[in-house]
Amino acid sequence: MTTPQQFYTELEAILELDPGAIKGDELLEAIHWDSMAVVMYIAAADAKFGVSVNAADVRNATTVQDLYQILVK
Repeated sequence: MTTPQQFYTELEAILELDPGAIKGDELLEAIHWDSMAVVMYIAAADAKFGVSVNAADVRNATTVQDLYQILVK
């Protein structure tokens, strides 16, 4: 199972943020979440975490925690 910290580290890489920048409670709009980040998140979910995620669920996410929950459900 993927830990929150593993996920945050990967999300920081996707968004080109400094290590430790993601704490989990951030709103996606505050961390420059865009269509390219969505594509990269879906690709990372599959390649790094072995999880196929539903694109509609990703579109409906509003926080980093929402994205993590999609990954681990």
